[in-house]
Parts: sequence; structure tokens; C-alpha cells
Amino acid sequence: MDIVERLGLAVWVKDIKAARSLGRMGNIHYISKRLKYVYLYVDGKTADQVIHRIERLPYVQRVERSQRTNISFDFAKNKRTQQA
Repeated sequence: MDIVERLGLAVWVKDIKAARSLGRMGNIHYISKRLKYVYLYVDGKTADQVIHRIERLPYVQRVERSQRTNISFDFAKNKRTQQA
């Protein structure tokens, strides 16, 4: 069984009802009615193509990639420097 790399996307929309159709592009994790965004997981290999398709939709304002891959999760190194 292969583990597929996923990429998180924050999709800012104009209409929440229309945003439900984003489920065809990937897995909807969260929909914020107040802030009007959808958090969506897509396949990492085809992410660029999916982002391009999402940006062309009339009810989408902007698409932001998740910054999780840029964050360092090595907390042991930070703890050692704080103790010194």
C-alpha cells in the first residue's frame, strides 16, 4: 500500500453553496461560513493542475497553498539552544 502525498489548500470563495462543488477536486476538510473559505486536501502530484482548475472557477477569489512543508518540526534542536 502506497501512501499518497497530500497538499492542503485554502480556497477563498464568494459563495459557500457553490463551494461545496470543490469536493470533486479533492477532500473537503473544513468549510468556514463566516470567513468564506474552504480547506481542501488534494493529491500532491497533480496539485498544480488542480490549483489551476480551481482558480478558473467563477466563485473562487484566491487559492493559497499550505505552508506545512516549510515548517521545521525538529523541536529537540530548539530546546537545546534555549537551555544553553
